[in-house]
Amino acid sequence: MNRIRITRRGALLGAAATLATPSLLRAQSQDAFPQEEAPIRDQEPVRRNVSSFQRQNWQDHFDTLGKGCLLADITSRAVHYWGPDGVTYRLYPSSVPMSEELTRRGYTEVVRKAENPRWTPTANMRERDPSLPEFMPGGPGNPLGTRAMYLSWPAYLVHGTHDTRKIGRQSSSGCIGLYNQHVEQLYPLVQIGTQVRLL
Repeated sequence: MNRIRITRRGALLGAAATLATPSLLRAQSQDAFPQEEAPIRDQEPVRRNVSSFQRQNWQDHFDTLGKGCLLADITSRAVHYWGPDGVTYRLYPSSVPMSEELTRRGYTEVVRKAENPRWTPTANMRERDPSLPEFMPGGPGNPLGTRAMYLSWPAYLVHGTHDTRKIGRQSSSGCIGLYNQHVEQLYPLVQIGTQVRLL
């Protein structure tokens, strides 16, 4: 007859595993990025599950690397960047448009870049929120954050944000937002002419 010997170490490891189980189950949740959710202005701040991000291959989205490739995956709320050297790869959490009506999908490219960009809300944005200013200079509090990369589609950008609650959520009027520290890492890598896909 085998007797199980309970040691202090075994008891501590068992207790730690029991305590960790609910956290592991939450981390594996399939609803980390719900498909339907109310606009950010109607929600309480929540954390998102970055473990759902998966590395992707540029060949699945682009024919060549060219000057580099940037993929904004709206479903997983992630931005992937592949450098022209075929080695450089970056993956960042992002904010995405508030609704499908504001979402544009397809291929475009980076046509301009700006540090501490100025912000001019579009007419549609001001119609939805009349309290928005007509113009805001670059600097603290600017919704475009510290860096912006303008796409060939008018009024569509990949940019930073000072409001970190927006990352991982449906919170923009069409742009793809990144934490300021992430857009500052990405900005020097992205060249004018970098291919972009919003998926």
